Amino acid sequence: MGIREIQVAAHNFTVHELDDVYDSVTGRALTGSWVWNSALVLSHWMSTHLNFQGKAVVELGAGAGLPGLTAALLGASRVLLTDIQPLLPGLLKNVEANGFKERVEVRELVWGSETESGPFDVVLMSDVFYDPENMVRLGNTLERICREGTEVWAATELRPSTGDRLNELMNQGFQMVEVQLTTQLDVQNGMEDSNQFAIFQIICHVSPTPVI
Repeated sequence: MGIREIQVAAHNFTVHELDDVYDSVTGRALTGSWVWNSALVLSHWMSTHLNFQGKAVVELGAGAGLPGLTAALLGASRVLLTDIQPLLPGLLKNVEANGFKERVEVRELVWGSETESGPFDVVLMSDVFYDPENMVRLGNTLERICREGTEVWAATELRPSTGDRLNELMNQGFQMVEVQLTTQLDVQNGMEDSNQFAIFQIICHVSPTPVI
């Protein structure tokens, strides 16, 4: 781990990846300590497809926070980066390193908790569809922070279990619209494999038809 320079929309982000944040139960490094390829895919896609001017944005399971920082770069008026408590110091470091302290907040958010942080205009997520126990809690959180017109965008690497995780959200009443599928290998930005990635728009119960 260490410091990475990642270019998005002709801007160089400084991203601190951590090597000293561990799960207290398993002893393994927390997966949110570094930038996942899905976060790179989402950030690049956002820079050419979404309008963030004047919008309030939240990133769920932000990890290192690259998509949320990209939203700030692209004109969001407020960005909230959320994750579990051990990852917050790393998020704060990345906010400060990129000069976004005035518009980007960092806050703990445990999915399914009663914490109210919204509503928001845009919700961002990358590589969050892997733990079946978290899908109901994620759905509960989305219900609380979305309002009519909220856009929810999620990028994920397509794994054998991804379809099951998406079905669990759809069983809660959410709709999934695949808007981008890519296998592009981006060597410049450190993507280490050419697996398939997809970007989905998630339609909440209160939301109108997809914007794409």
